[in-house]
Amino acid sequence: MMRFLYNPSAATATEHPTELPRKLSALRSIMSRDALVVGNVVGDVLDPFVKSASMKITYNKELTSGSELKPSMVATEPRVEIRGHTTRFLYTLVMVDPDAPSPSNPTKREYLHWLVTDIPETANATCGNEIVSYESPRPTAGIHRFVFVLFRQSVRQTIYAPGWRQNFSTRDFAAVYNLGDPVAAMFFNCQRENGCGGRRHELWFRNYERCISLGQHQQAAA
Repeated sequence: MMRFLYNPSAATATEHPTELPRKLSALRSIMSRDALVVGNVVGDVLDPFVKSASMKITYNKELTSGSELKPSMVATEPRVEIRGHTTRFLYTLVMVDPDAPSPSNPTKREYLHWLVTDIPETANATCGNEIVSYESPRPTAGIHRFVFVLFRQSVRQTIYAPGWRQNFSTRDFAAVYNLGDPVAAMFFNCQRENGCGGRRHELWFRNYERCISLGQHQQAAA
């Protein structure tokens, strides 16, 4: 697993003014790529894969993988936009919660929150075929991960809704319908409003915040 730790003390007062923003940009890029691994999404939900499409998810503002959102912010389905190598493909989108009903005892892993197929490239997910309607996240215990997984369809096919939402398996679903490996994935963390407890932040989240704070401070002082 790639680890990237930023040492704020390494940035000196004599550092060129343009150097810190460049390092901040590189740090954000590295953390974004590594978020699925650090958050154990790779392992709990997915096997390692090679990203080959771009997925933009917007809940009022664009989602960054690994960020934290409140239930009130995700009450309605997001806008999901897809970019790939060509416009002739269709895509399948899966949204699951691997921490239901609680991160310490996920007996309902994975809980299916949304399933959409036949999404045209360059179009919003609402242009696809909604197989399972969007169910807004309402975690009751601990911090839950809500994972979006995107698959590229080789053909248009009939996909059936599962009989229930709990104990869904993204891996098994992909195998049954010959979807292959994911082409993109993102996730966010969510807990009940005013909630506490659950998954602790990884060290790189703290380093990220210190890094951003340092960058803002130095830019303000410039």
